[in-house]
Amino acid sequence: MASPIIHHVSVINRDRYVTFEFYHKVLGLEFLLKTVNQDEIDMMHLFFGDETGRPGTEFSAFEMPGIPDKQFGTNALERTVFAVPSDASLDFWFERFQQFEVFNCEIEEWQNRKYLMFEDRDGVQLGLTALREGSADEHAPHVAADIPREHAILGIDSFQSRVRYADASARAFMQMFELEIVEELDFHGKRVIVLGREGALFGQQLHLIEDRTANLSNEGIGSVQHIALNARNREELLAVEQMILDINFRYSGIKERDFFEALYYREPNSLLIEVATEQTTFKKPEMATDNYDEVPLILPEFLEQKIA
Repeated sequence: MASPIIHHVSVINRDRYVTFEFYHKVLGLEFLLKTVNQDEIDMMHLFFGDETGRPGTEFSAFEMPGIPDKQFGTNALERTVFAVPSDASLDFWFERFQQFEVFNCEIEEWQNRKYLMFEDRDGVQLGLTALREGSADEHAPHVAADIPREHAILGIDSFQSRVRYADASARAFMQMFELEIVEELDFHGKRVIVLGREGALFGQQLHLIEDRTANLSNEGIGSVQHIALNARNREELLAVEQMILDINFRYSGIKERDFFEALYYREPNSLLIEVATEQTTFKKPEMATDNYDEVPLILPEFLEQKIA
């Protein structure tokens, strides 16, 4: 199957129970993993996605209850848009959001497509749009009793960032990830550069909204903490690392993340980007329950004795 551009997205939420309820029971994403942040082990880290947990469908949340809410502004990772099977699915989700009192902007048109923009309980900005490429039958969404397969969320369609200097970010992403400019658009008076790659999973795209007038954003509850872009294997990860060294971006070095390898860096507008390997050893744990407290805590081997 095609490789993704976007490996996963990680956001900041206030309460693990609210996060579990929203993403698993309202959005119907599979609950893949209950674990901790490997760098700050007191912080819970929850993973959601499709039935397989494959890169390109993963969405995770850090529980950080003691920090302020985010402040809107530029140089921010802003919105994750998920793919659903069809435009008819947007009608299904609009009605479901009314039922569950989910804040949304109703169905609107942009990029010659229909979108349904909405927010989670902490103000994380999200969206839905119909699958860009291929057939929904090729994918493995989680199907719940009240969310039929023909409307279930398939994975990540696109990601929107708001930046001061869109050309600088675009050049770096194109150089490092073999992306190209698909089109340039207007979004509420702001120039948008759309990046993509032929044959990407779901037809994934990166949208760079250029905003030179807003103040800089402040991270907090409701923010996207980082977006992870995909490296097909370790060789690609090493190639990205070398480009980072050549450009002299700030970065973390390569880290072992139990199921994959990754590095983190700041791109020209200071967005935090992870690069993660598509090759993964992840296998979804068996969880015959929808009760959060009954789901086992899964730890990487190096943390098991430390936390036990």
